[in-house]
Amino acid sequence: MTVQPTDSILIVDFGSQVTQLIARRVREAGVYSEIAPFNAADAAFDRLKPRGIILSGGPASVTAEGSPRAPQRFFEAGIPILGICYGQQVMCEQLGGKVVGGQGEGEFGRAFIDIEGQSALFDGLWGAGGRHQVWMSHGDKVATLPEGFAPVAVSEGAPYAVTSDEARRFFGIQFHPEVVHTPDGGKLIANFVRHVCGLAGDWTMAEFRSAKIAEIREQVGDKRVICGLSGGVDSAVAAVLIHEAIGDQLTCVFVNHGLMRSGEAEQVVSLFRNSYNIPLVHVDAEALFLGGLAGVTDPEAKRKFIGKTFIDVFDEEARKIGGADFLAQGTLYPDVIESVSFTGGPSVTIKSHHNVGGLPERMNMKLVEPLRELFKDEVRDLGRELGLPDAFVGRHPFPGPGLAIRIPGEVTKERCDILRKADAIYLEEIRNAGLYDAIWQAFAVLLPVKTVGVMGDGRTYDSVCALRAVTSTDGMTADIYPFDAAFLSRVATRIVNEVQGINRVTYDYTSKPPGTIEWE
Repeated sequence: MTVQPTDSILIVDFGSQVTQLIARRVREAGVYSEIAPFNAADAAFDRLKPRGIILSGGPASVTAEGSPRAPQRFFEAGIPILGICYGQQVMCEQLGGKVVGGQGEGEFGRAFIDIEGQSALFDGLWGAGGRHQVWMSHGDKVATLPEGFAPVAVSEGAPYAVTSDEARRFFGIQFHPEVVHTPDGGKLIANFVRHVCGLAGDWTMAEFRSAKIAEIREQVGDKRVICGLSGGVDSAVAAVLIHEAIGDQLTCVFVNHGLMRSGEAEQVVSLFRNSYNIPLVHVDAEALFLGGLAGVTDPEAKRKFIGKTFIDVFDEEARKIGGADFLAQGTLYPDVIESVSFTGGPSVTIKSHHNVGGLPERMNMKLVEPLRELFKDEVRDLGRELGLPDAFVGRHPFPGPGLAIRIPGEVTKERCDILRKADAIYLEEIRNAGLYDAIWQAFAVLLPVKTVGVMGDGRTYDSVCALRAVTSTDGMTADIYPFDAAFLSRVATRIVNEVQGINRVTYDYTSKPPGTIEWE
C-alpha cells in the first residue's frame, strides 16, 4: 500500500487551469494534499480519509445541464469544505441555493472585497470593516444562499464574494485565493487547513521524498527502469530519487540530440559519472534528430517528432541493456496542465509537451513520473533534499525539445551553433551582473528573420536574436525581468560583435499570459 500522511486535504478538481496551485498553497502551509477529478473523488475520499475538502474552480457553468457536481456525501461527512469560484457555486447549488449566469454577471481580474462579518476562515487575518484585493474570474455568481449560510464579504460584482456556514464549517469564496494576484490568498488557504481543519502543518519535502520512494518501489517491484536524462534539473532529480528507491535496477540514458546549450552535454555526463554511482549510457544522436527536423517548421510537429524520437532511442537502448519494464521521466505539473488535464478532468490543452501523454502501444514499458505533481521550485527543494549540488539544482529551466523551440522555423546545425553562442554570452553577462538567481529563466531565441546591417564599411544581411528573461514562482505565470538599458546594450553589442550570423538584437517584453515563456 502506498505510504501517505494520515492528515491530508482532498482537492476536488473541476477542471480549473490553476487547481494545482491550490495544492501548492496547501503544501506551503505544511499539509499534504491530493487532487482528484470530480468523477473520481469518491474513491480518493475513501482512500485518503481527508480532514478537509477543497472544491476547485472550473470552466463549466453550474447552470448548464450535465455540469460537474461534487459527491453529495461529502456535505454529510462532517468535515470542513472550502469552495473556490465554481466550487462555491456548485456547493451552493447542491445545498439548495441558486446560481445565475449570463451577460453582466461576471467579474474578471483585480477586484476588492469588503468584509462585513466574522468567520473562522478570517481569524487572525481579516476583520470586519476591512477591504482587501483579490483576483476574480467568473461568469456566474451565487444569487440565493442555501439554508445555514450567511454572507461575510461582498465585492462590486458579487454580493456573496465570501459566504459561510460556521456551524458545518462550509465556506465559499468567489475569488481565487490560490493565485499570486490575491495577496492574502495563501494565508487564507493556510487558515482553512491549519485553523479550521485543525491540521498541524508538519508535512515536509522529506516526507514527500519518503512517500515517493515507497510509491516507486511499489510500482516497480524488482523490474528494471530506464531514465532519460535531458540535461535539466527535472530529469536529474527524478533519476537520483528513483536510484535511491531501487538502486541498480535503474539505468540512465543521456541522449545528446544536438539541441543542448553550450557545454551542457559534458556537464551532465560529468555530474552523473563522477558524483553518482548510477549506470549511464551516453548516446550521440545529433544526426538523427537534426536530420528528422530538416524542413520542419511547425512547432507542434517539432515537439512531436522530438518526443517520438526520444521514445524510439530509449526503446532501442533498453533492448541493448537487456530490456526495461519502465521508462522514467522528469515530467512536472506545468508540463501536464498545458498538455492534458492533470487528473482526467476537463481542463483545456494549451500545447503538447514531449514528455506528456503516455507511451506508444507497441512499447512494453510503463511510465514512472515521480515529479508529476510538483512545480519547478518544489523540484529544486527536493533536489537539495536529495543532496544534489546547488550549482546544478539552481539552473534555469531548459525545455526537453531544447533549442528546437527557440529557433522558430527550420532547425539546422548551423542555426543551433549560432544560437548556442548568443545564449552563452547572454547567460554569462547575467551571471557577471549577479542576476542569475533573481531570474526564473533567461535565454536567447534565433528568429527566422533577416535584417540589413552595417559592420565596418560593409553591408550585412543576417539573423535577428531575441532575448527573453522572466521572473516567476512556478512557471504558471511569469513577468518580464526589468533589465536596465545599459545591460541590454552591453549584451546586444557583444552578441553582434562575437556571433557571426546575427546583426540585430531585441528584448521580449511579453508576460505569461498572454504569451508562454518559451516561444514555441
